[in-house]
Order: sequence, then structure tokens, then C-alpha cells
Amino acid sequence: MSQARIGIVTISDRASCGGYADLSGPAIEAWLRHAIASPWSADYRVIPDGFESVRDTLIDMCDHAGLDLICTTGGTGPAPRDLTPEAMAAVIEKPLPGFGEQMRRISLNEVPTAILSRQEAGVRGKTLIVNLPGKPASIAVCLAAVFPAIPYCLDLIGAKRIETDPRVCAAFRPKGA
Repeated sequence: MSQARIGIVTISDRASCGGYADLSGPAIEAWLRHAIASPWSADYRVIPDGFESVRDTLIDMCDHAGLDLICTTGGTGPAPRDLTPEAMAAVIEKPLPGFGEQMRRISLNEVPTAILSRQEAGVRGKTLIVNLPGKPASIAVCLAAVFPAIPYCLDLIGAKRIETDPRVCAAFRPKGA
């Protein structure tokens, strides 16, 4: 079995030009390294906010790099350059609204401004794309909330299979899947 390939995309004008160190992308990678038991490799990118940069990066990662899962961070708020959801809508073939609903639900327990978040998820070809918040602590909360469904979703779309460490994240797969 070949290993899964996972994209980690930080969407930030300031981080992409070196204005500050990206903490969010490394937070995603650290969480995934802790939770995923099967071998996988990361394709890591830092890009500016904006419709075209997000759209073009996601299309490249799905269609040319052939990644199985892409986790983005940033660009999901209401600020003028926060256009990750709009770019996602132009890229995905099948929206999965339950991911965003669950992330907002769980995040509202932590911080009232989570209601301003526009995270979502969707499928393009054999790639699952999940938008995560920009703060490392919120990333961990949201990944813990939605990741149990991700391995089975990857199975359903024909992506490479991943196994989780059940002590960290018990993946749900129906019996026989």
C-alpha cells in the first residue's frame, strides 16, 4: 500500500511574505503526525490570501500533485481578503457541509467569535479538502472534532487509506468498511 499524501496550506498575506512565522501549518502537521498511525507525507505551502491564489493552489494540489487530503488554515473569516470559502466553492465538486457545521459547533464552546468562521469541506476528484481556522489552538479543537470521519470519507472517494492511532483519534468506519 502506498502512503497517503496530505497537503497543508497556510493562507495568510503576512506569513506568505515573511511578515511573521507561520504557526498554523506546523500545528496542523503536528496534530496529524500524532493522530495518523499509517505512513504519510506532507506537501506544505504558504500562500497569500485571495481568491485566485487559493483556487489555483487547491486545483494544483488536487489535479496535478494528486493529494488525498488537503487541510487549509486561514482565510475563513469575514475580512475583505478572507476568500477561502469562495475559492473552495469554485474548486470542489461535492460540498460536505457537516464538517463546517461541526467545527463551528465545537468552536462556539471555546470562543463566541467562532460564529464568524466560514470553514467548510468538500471533495474534488479523489481529494478531500478541509478548511480549518487560523489559530493553532482552534486547529487542534476542530481537527479532533472532524477527523474521526475523515478516514472513511477518504475510503469512499477512492483516496489512499489512512489509519489513526485510536488513543488520539478513533476513526469511524462502518463494520465491513
